[in-house]
Amino acid sequence: MVISTLTACKKFLDQVPDDKQTIDDVFKKKLESEKYLAGVYSYIKSNADWNTQSPWAGLSDEADVTYNDYPTYSMNLGSWDKNRGDYNFWNNYYQGIRRASYFMQRVPENPEIEPQLIKQYVAEARALRAYFYSCLIAQYGPVIILPDLPIPPDASIDDFNLPRNSYDECVDYIVSELDKAILDLPVSQGNTREYGRWKKGMALAVKSRTLLYAASPLYNGNTDYANFKNLDGKGLINQNLDINKWKKAADASKELIDMPDYSLYKELDGTGNIKPYESLKNLWIKDWNSEVILCRLTSDKLYSIDKNGSPYILGGWSSWGATQQAVDAFFTANGRSIDDPLSGYTENGTNATANNYYAAGTSNMYVNREPRFYVNITFNLSKWINNASNNNNGTGASPITIQMYKGGNSGQYTGRNWSRTGYVVRKMVNPNSKVGPDQIADRAEIIFRLGEIYLNYAEALNEYAPGHPDIKKYINLIRERAGIPQYGSAVNQIPEPGNQTSWREAIRKERRVELAFESFRYFDTRRWKIAEQTDAGPFYGMDVNATTSTDFQKRVVFENRVFLKKNYLWNIVQSELNKDKNLVGNPGW
Repeated sequence: MVISTLTACKKFLDQVPDDKQTIDDVFKKKLESEKYLAGVYSYIKSNADWNTQSPWAGLSDEADVTYNDYPTYSMNLGSWDKNRGDYNFWNNYYQGIRRASYFMQRVPENPEIEPQLIKQYVAEARALRAYFYSCLIAQYGPVIILPDLPIPPDASIDDFNLPRNSYDECVDYIVSELDKAILDLPVSQGNTREYGRWKKGMALAVKSRTLLYAASPLYNGNTDYANFKNLDGKGLINQNLDINKWKKAADASKELIDMPDYSLYKELDGTGNIKPYESLKNLWIKDWNSEVILCRLTSDKLYSIDKNGSPYILGGWSSWGATQQAVDAFFTANGRSIDDPLSGYTENGTNATANNYYAAGTSNMYVNREPRFYVNITFNLSKWINNASNNNNGTGASPITIQMYKGGNSGQYTGRNWSRTGYVVRKMVNPNSKVGPDQIADRAEIIFRLGEIYLNYAEALNEYAPGHPDIKKYINLIRERAGIPQYGSAVNQIPEPGNQTSWREAIRKERRVELAFESFRYFDTRRWKIAEQTDAGPFYGMDVNATTSTDFQKRVVFENRVFLKKNYLWNIVQSELNKDKNLVGNPGW
């Protein structure tokens, strides 16, 4: 863990503007302009707090946020109307957009900043603005592109009374702005003080994700939205399927992949072989490793991840529960899905032998699963990720075995910190944190990483050019790092999918596992138009009311969720609609 690097990079982005100065003063001094730009960066939202800040995992089929008083609980049960304001990030991103625009307009006035650096600062603000728009359209669909005119930073969108742009217009604008920014953004990270600031690869990552979403069924020829129009009758979702959108997404991803600056993070043993578990776990702990494209620098040291994802026995809350659906998505050790007759998967009986991942007596449901499963999931009788003892001092103790049944050391009890599913998400939890005394290990939050871009590329390529050899190549690179057999015909490989449809299924499975709990699943099921199947109906976990391990290992429904067609796009609250007489709401709301 490179704490010194993280501390150094905060020197730029942690600067705070002096409220006593006038806005004109800000653009007379280099330091004050830099503080203003750092403030624009602050509108990058965190995905690390699923309780109050980031609903994506808890509103997908991946996870349950334990507490009934947090919004995701009632929203999953159907208590969600157009006036519900929880997680409405509309205003946040438009504030960031207006501040970025104002910075771009004013910073050239600054006499203390050399022209080349002004170009870079404008490019950073331009890329940030494009990123904020990309976040808006991912959540709300087509939005309003504000005019590129002198705009006061405290202006409100109701000053404009503008209609929504079409989705394609939004995407074209975002991509064109990113392309402009790329021309003046540096390629490398530079010194540690520059870490976290926008570089070329970061802008390409936003472009890759934006174009992938735009090519997907929700926005590419979706006739469900034939009547989604502005007040003047302008259609907001193109009704014509355009395969070339997949090519644009593939090309953007490949441009980033071809940059020499990034590679999948791997740890090797003494003979040069990949250590999958260590690679996948430490990816989240070693700041600015080779896979990281963009990090968000945090002041809370990712407290929420470590506290919610750690077991109660160690002072955590055991409260971010993986669903059984998410657990079942992970492959077995031979690289096959659990419903494959050749996977060897069984739920019958227990395993008599302990290993580094679980204790003797563990259900066979969790035996011989792939390394990503053990990185991601805390299950009954699993071993914790470090050698912390019960008093959390970590001195010479063996890893604690986690008991998830009622009355177990991290199962249901009279308090509120236990998982309703019988599982806890451990993926990004730092083993160096001691959550009992709240001594949280410092690190940055990853927003973009190369693994996503490989998967973006493979998916887009399969839709545009099925059979292209790069599809198998980049899926296999993900599987190789994960420590499971690759697709192919060689010894110790498994047969590759035989056509575009079967490859599509394989890519989606790989994406679900590799990017699990990283706030992708919510958007993936919606852009693929499958959320009515994945996000509605009975959701399963283990029997958390059982008081023994044997009785606990039984699938039970922990809740029945509601998903309606209108939920494909987020509601725009009435207060926002009231501000702009030309702003139409999303379908169904």
